[in-house]
Amino acid sequence: MIESNRIEYKQELTDSLEKEVTAFLNYKEGGVIYIGITKTGRTVGVIDSDGDQLKIKDRLKNNIASSCLGLFDVVSEKKDNLNIIKIIVASGSEKPYFLRKYGMTEKGSFIRIGAASEPMPQKMIDTLFSKRTRNSIGKIKSNHQNLSFEQLKIYYEAVSKKLNDKFAANLELLNADEHYNYVAYLMSDKNSNSIKLAKYSGLNRVNLIENNEYGYESLIKATKQVLDKLNVENKTLTRITAKERIEIRFWDPIALREAVINAIVHNDYTNEVPPKFEIFDDRIEITSTCSLPDGLSLEEFFQGFSIPRNKEIMRIYKDLDLVEQLGSGIPRILESYSKECFKFTEHFLRMSFPIHKEIEDSLINDEVKKGGPMGGPMGGPMGGPIGGPINRLTYRQVEVLSLLRESNTLSKRELGKLLNINVSAAQAHIDLLKEKGYIKRIGGTRGYWEIIE
Repeated sequence: MIESNRIEYKQELTDSLEKEVTAFLNYKEGGVIYIGITKTGRTVGVIDSDGDQLKIKDRLKNNIASSCLGLFDVVSEKKDNLNIIKIIVASGSEKPYFLRKYGMTEKGSFIRIGAASEPMPQKMIDTLFSKRTRNSIGKIKSNHQNLSFEQLKIYYEAVSKKLNDKFAANLELLNADEHYNYVAYLMSDKNSNSIKLAKYSGLNRVNLIENNEYGYESLIKATKQVLDKLNVENKTLTRITAKERIEIRFWDPIALREAVINAIVHNDYTNEVPPKFEIFDDRIEITSTCSLPDGLSLEEFFQGFSIPRNKEIMRIYKDLDLVEQLGSGIPRILESYSKECFKFTEHFLRMSFPIHKEIEDSLINDEVKKGGPMGGPMGGPMGGPIGGPINRLTYRQVEVLSLLRESNTLSKRELGKLLNINVSAAQAHIDLLKEKGYIKRIGGTRGYWEIIE
């Protein structure tokens, strides 16, 4: 690697650190600073990694305005068998960021240009300030000021951290007037925020079979309840082969966890609309109130460039080990699911993850012939037996039958494409419909399907 618009090398911790961090905070893509690597890319390491990390966190907390807590990570890494420090900086939403001792001036504000951090022209400073996000939940005063935080304290203690008497100020739960802000309200033991998790029988929202609400409590507790519930629902298929035992879950657990955390942390709570989670026979959908961040392209979003919408929430979730490195969530999801699983609208982001293909194929190929049980992805009555009682259809078979009613010349390949399943799976459903007497082929390959009512 060489220095670039997003990478900065420092041989050692110097007085210019805050300048480099400020430049990345003001840059639309953020950036990464490595301590212990020379400008030419030679690794020299750091002597006191733990001590330097503490100094870095303290300096960034106290020497930069607006607050950049929740917008940076400081981690230790090994390179060439030497310890180095990696500082990951996200683009901030309250630009311009500046050195506190120089104020919002050309001497205190910087921007990344190429591989250098340059002073920001006063005109740019004024333009950024005029666009600064003022309606963030950190600035909104909570309608309720009599708040308690016992749940939050318990979660901090669980990771061996203790909240002292100044925790509200340290965690930025107060606005400029020293009142509890909306972040504090969301983190408090009692609030009006409620996250919904619904489960449907079938492929649409017609047949609701379970409706759970996790809320009216600390957002942290609600998050953990959603994660626990989805972990239970994320069933495992076990296949025994001659060589090994193979276990596959309906959804990749790492990607699913990242998606849940992403939806909750980056949700726009100013609209008082929490994220929602919906489970169908063939997929899970996660919808959050948030559009693509200003100044960030879709490609940059997928590359992991991060502009945290709620930096105060991000900071708390990082403290509690619910979030790892900044910008790592989306790339982790993309290791298991394609970009087509993400859909942005003007006000919402929806992530839709299909059931693991190997599970769907295996269930159809292995169970159809013997008529063994196959519920929907969550078990129970969703799909019923794949072979099923002679007069009962699974919801997937109902879907196939409905499509054939609309167009009785559809081929198995066309059906597979419409249902997002492979050709052999579509053929299996067609064969079952024929066996159960719901359809009959008229006229061979150039013929059509007769629906038997």
